[in-house]
Amino acid sequence: MAWITKNSATMPVERRDAPYLDAQLAARLEADVMSCYPTRQAAALPVLHALQKQHGWLCHQAIEEAAAFLQQSPAQLLDTVSFYEEFWLEPKGRYVVWLCQSLTCELMGQRLLLDRIKLKLGAEVGQMTEDGKFTLMTVECLGACGTAPCALVNEQLHENLTVDNLDQ
Repeated sequence: MAWITKNSATMPVERRDAPYLDAQLAARLEADVMSCYPTRQAAALPVLHALQKQHGWLCHQAIEEAAAFLQQSPAQLLDTVSFYEEFWLEPKGRYVVWLCQSLTCELMGQRLLLDRIKLKLGAEVGQMTEDGKFTLMTVECLGACGTAPCALVNEQLHENLTVDNLDQ
């Protein structure tokens, strides 16, 4: 199998005048986060989470600014962002629906729920609805096997889901 490559070293980065990691966010991170870690590099995940929470996704300019803040190369942070599925390199909907696809959830009807959600939203897994309101995602495990099947909508866990109670 051949790898699909792109020359990201010369890829143009879209920029806006206002920084993503502005002085207020940097000050908050310095005060609340940086002192909890032995090195700046160790704080990469919480810094990236804070940036994504504030802006909804991580564009390349934001990653470059975070790299400078953490005294790392942008490539190191891009590796981190592209490794974890909770970081997004493109905009997501206002509501991100994460449907658990663990074995327990699958045994308890996850596939029926996934089909129902896709039909209701008119979007496939990984896609945002046309109105920009929802993005449908699957995740390996949400850690709520005792109340399977479950889903996470933004940061709120919904348990014991059925096709009948899904709309709630």
